[in-house]
Amino acid sequence: MTIRTSALVSEYNRGRFGTEGKLGITMGEVPDLQLSQVAFWPDSFGAVGDRLAKDLGCDGMPGPGQAVVGENGVLIRTEPLKLWLFGAPAPDFDAAQAVTLDLSHSRTHLRVSGEQATILLNRFLPLDLREDSFPIDSVASTAFHHVGVTLWRSGLGYDLFIPRNFALSLWQMLKEGAAQFGYQVA
Repeated sequence: MTIRTSALVSEYNRGRFGTEGKLGITMGEVPDLQLSQVAFWPDSFGAVGDRLAKDLGCDGMPGPGQAVVGENGVLIRTEPLKLWLFGAPAPDFDAAQAVTLDLSHSRTHLRVSGEQATILLNRFLPLDLREDSFPIDSVASTAFHHVGVTLWRSGLGYDLFIPRNFALSLWQMLKEGAAQFGYQVA
């Protein structure tokens, strides 16, 4: 079994930092990422979507830029013909229906939450993150300091899926930006 080492291991220190007495941000790495991509063809959309929704206990397929949370995992619609499965293994498909790719080791999963989380992220991401524009279970592929990232607004905060090789530098930028609000690393 492969043992994963966090891309943030050299800079991941738990505790409270920044402005004394304030705590506007909580952030941290979510360990043991289980993330797979399923790419499918237009004519297999229904069959693949139905199977994935059933396997994960979701009410149905997510629309573009959306996520659907099920009892056994989350379906995240990252592109018109691609889904990410979060928190569940990808099933095997016939190649005529869909193909899967395990992304678990290629991404670092960060979660940013708290009263000032939207303001902090808006300083780095070119998105309107206000609740009425980017409600819970919204998903966007965007750029963070010229690095392609995927952002999901989950019920727990903002979940960022960052390419592992850029995780450390982006983590350092987040910490520096969060210092003015007071932050804790969980």
